[in-house]
Amino acid sequence: MRTVLCYGDSNTWGYNPDGSGRYPKEIRWTSVLQKELGNNFDIIPEGLNGRTTVWDDPVKGDYRNGKTYLLPCLHTHKPIDLVVLFLGSNDLKYRFSVTSYEIAESVEMLINIIKKSETGPKMASPEILVIIPPPIFIPSEVKDSPYLLPIAEKTADKSKQFSQEFNRVLNEQCHLLDSSKIIETSKIDGLHLDPESHRVLGKEMAKYIKNEIFK
Repeated sequence: MRTVLCYGDSNTWGYNPDGSGRYPKEIRWTSVLQKELGNNFDIIPEGLNGRTTVWDDPVKGDYRNGKTYLLPCLHTHKPIDLVVLFLGSNDLKYRFSVTSYEIAESVEMLINIIKKSETGPKMASPEILVIIPPPIFIPSEVKDSPYLLPIAEKTADKSKQFSQEFNRVLNEQCHLLDSSKIIETSKIDGLHLDPESHRVLGKEMAKYIKNEIFK
């Protein structure tokens, strides 16, 4: 059996964009991935709302720093055949003031931790797959706000650069799946995934893992 650790934020946790809480387990993309891959794979969902790549969040809590928890998480679940990183969207928050390129570099820091962790089979490095987050969408209520709109537009523009910058920084360092080519964020809040995007992402992930990583 192959072990796949999915390390991400609220879109891995399964946050419902209508604010009602968490999607049922069967809707989440990690569960769809498990169903598609079958019993020869063990999918471990490690999603946390608000998780960043490497930043302490002074408002929501330092424990949301993805770098801080990554190594303990890897050693908790080892041996791991594949680590899936689905992070970056929370780094877009205005208080962090970082560029899309710097966010890609932050993901690179996590990749380096995984490569040196010796948490793969026989203490080797696990395979690594980075999901490039989809661009965020500006909800209508924000478009009507003269105060929030300028910040939202800058944030949305940064997210549109993810594909280019992640490929520029991470090319040949890991496997890359550009989610913007297959899914989009919900029109409700512009950040989280609707059930259909969860379904599509899980299915496309399964194809990629079977055809590109574990051929």
